[in-house]
Amino acid sequence: MGIVNVTPDSFSDGGRFLQRQAAIAHALALAEEGADLLDIGGESTRPGAQPVDEAEEMRRVIPVIEQLAQTIRIPLSIDTTKPAVAHAALAAGASVVNDVAAHRRNPGMAEVVAGFRAGYICMHAQGEPATMQAHPAYGDVVDEVGGFFRERLAALPSQGVRPEQIVFDPGIGFGKTPEHNLRLLAQLSSFTRAGRPLLLGVSRKSFLAKFSGANPNERLPASLACATLAIQSGVNLVRVHDVAATVQAVRMAEAILFQKENVV
Repeated sequence: MGIVNVTPDSFSDGGRFLQRQAAIAHALALAEEGADLLDIGGESTRPGAQPVDEAEEMRRVIPVIEQLAQTIRIPLSIDTTKPAVAHAALAAGASVVNDVAAHRRNPGMAEVVAGFRAGYICMHAQGEPATMQAHPAYGDVVDEVGGFFRERLAALPSQGVRPEQIVFDPGIGFGKTPEHNLRLLAQLSSFTRAGRPLLLGVSRKSFLAKFSGANPNERLPASLACATLAIQSGVNLVRVHDVAATVQAVRMAEAILFQKENVV
């Protein structure tokens, strides 16, 4: 999943793709590099980010989605927490909603997803982006994230969202300390028990600075290590900034795993 941030304040590339044509050109380049789908967002969810109103978020993303839907064949995902923005994006040609606020149980979002029969990425988070990294605390982070997945899988069908529409994301960095993130990464395979595909978003995130560079653009090797680990652990989608490099790393990991599975 290639990341297209149509925002002025995303942690990694804020402002570079805020203008419509720059965002579209970036999306097309990611598709050319091998992205299987594109995730388009108009509101930063980095730690400390301030909310964007509905009208401004739509102004940023809807024209981009409309043009991409007419230009490329790979699926488009809308990265939003707002049901109205999701509705407009799906009507414009997106087919997946990536909801980092799935923990808020907003019935309006489930209604939109159900109405369009869209894919629905439910991400675990603790708190709001503006304050989520202040004092994140868990009894057992792996158990609590797994419990969230089980609860969403049980509840969403009653709101019209079928299990086959659901993808889960453990929400690395969303209300988690570096230690929480590492525990989740070490036990990714435990989340496959929910029986739904998993998405992992680790690319360039700040906790990687302990193992790589302070600048987000210096974190590619650490991001690739997480991506290959994710594939080995059963993750189905990786959300990344650096598509070409990640495609190479993931394909190599898949080739090795295939050989391992077929050793007589």
